[in-house]
Formats: sequence, C-alpha cells, structure tokens
Amino acid sequence: MAYVRKNVRNLTATERRRFVDALLALKRRGEYDEFVRMHIQYYTADGEDGLRTAHMAPSFLPWHRRFVLDLERALRRIDSSVTVPYWDWTRDRSTTSVPWTKDLLGGNGRRSDRQVMTGPFAYASGHWTIKEGVTDGRFLARDLGRSASPIQLPTAKELQGALDDPVYDAWPWNSTVRKGFRNKLEGWGSGSGSASWHNHNRVHRWVGGAMLGGASVNDPVFWLHHAFLDLQWYRWQRAHRSHRYLPAEPPGARDDQHGRVVARHQKLPPWNDTPDQLEDMSGVYRYA
Repeated sequence: MAYVRKNVRNLTATERRRFVDALLALKRRGEYDEFVRMHIQYYTADGEDGLRTAHMAPSFLPWHRRFVLDLERALRRIDSSVTVPYWDWTRDRSTTSVPWTKDLLGGNGRRSDRQVMTGPFAYASGHWTIKEGVTDGRFLARDLGRSASPIQLPTAKELQGALDDPVYDAWPWNSTVRKGFRNKLEGWGSGSGSASWHNHNRVHRWVGGAMLGGASVNDPVFWLHHAFLDLQWYRWQRAHRSHRYLPAEPPGARDDQHGRVVARHQKLPPWNDTPDQLEDMSGVYRYA
C-alpha cells in the first residue's frame, strides 16, 4: 500500500518531531553523510567530460526521485511512520514561515557568518556537524533571501510556465536548452546573475549557505525542496499523458551528447533503475 507525502505546513507537531528525530538518527549513524558524498560525486556540469546524471541533463528528475526515495527508505527503517514532506515555496515564501521554525529546520543564519543558531540542526545543538562538503565549514549556514543582493522565491506563475510545456526535454539535453519541462523546472537560464536562475535553481540560491553547490544535501531543506519538484513531475505527467521522458533513445555516435545523457531505457548510475522504471511511483507513495 502506498504511503503519503504531505505538505510540510500540514504536519502535526508529532510528525514534525518524528521526521527530525529520524534525520538526526541517520546523521548519528553516519548514513546521512553518505548521501552528501553521493550528491557531490554526481554533481557533473556541462563543461565536464563524461556522463551527466544528476544535473544539467534529462535525468535530473528521475535521478533525484530515486535519491529522495533512498533517503526516505533509510528514514523509514528508523521510524516507519516517517515520510519526506514537501515545501511549497510558491506559498510559504517568508524567512519565518514553515519550514523555518524552531521545531523543524530552524531559521536563518546569523548576520556575521550565516551560521544557523536555532533549531535541531544548529551546530551549537551538537547534533549536526558538517563532515562532507566543498569547504572546511563545520556548521550549517543559510542566507535566506540573499541579504546582500535580495531575490524572491519563484512564483506559482513561474512554476506553471514549466508545467505548461508538453515536451519533457529537448536536444542538446543540457543547461542551454530553452524548451522542455525539465530545464524550465531545473532552472538554467540565459544571461548572468539572478535573472538566469529559475525555479529549482533559484530556490537553492534563495536559501544560500550550504544549499549552494554539490554539498547542498547538508541542509535538510534539500529533501523538502526536491520532494516538491518530484510532485511537479507527477503533475506534469498527469497534464501531458501522451508525453514521456526524453530522449527515448541514446544520442548517436556523431552527436555531441553521445555517452553524456541517460536515455529512457538505460540504467541510471549509481543504480540499476532506468528512467522508464522510475516514471510511475504510484505503488510506492502518493502526495497529499
């Protein structure tokens, strides 16, 4: 029987506590840092050689679907009542709304060094030391809204712009493509600065701190953000039932993207699943 993922704003006090407790237990066991390491390992950009799976590629959505599912399974081995909630950043848009509460993810970082000082994931609490990252920082940092150069979270209209595109993705299957649902949701735009960050990417920039770059998993909001993106893929599938993951076949030997993207029936490293197998999760979980 499928279990339910809820909007984080609808969690009861008990559900919040159990979700947090399961995350802290996973961290104590050392398992959480394995997820951080994996995301860093698969954070491959357009300019790098080899296969891209997690970002800047069609498999952005199935890769993160499986990634979130693996984390959720680990949490449920600790507490079977726990599921990963989602954060609807088109509705809960302030620096003090959910999920930035003391009983959930804690709040913004302090002005001097952006260190999070409140909530269960604050360094001072002694339960959430950063051990895997791209810098030497040991504490969780946030800069909600980018204090030095403020930006806003994506709006419902901006998100709908991605959902309205009936094509899943398009050649050249990377960060430069300007059509297709995948990159409109992932959010690589033209130009520079804040104008080039859309949807998924702008949320990472808005949170700031640990959420910037490959080690973004160090902030537990990563999972709530990607659960919401997973929900958008589900909504897109419902709205465009005749359209599926692309590319259906691997790019040919003369294509610049040959060997660089995962086609519908190819295995998605580091797992044996294919995007085709990950398109329908209705037997595992559903969204409330």
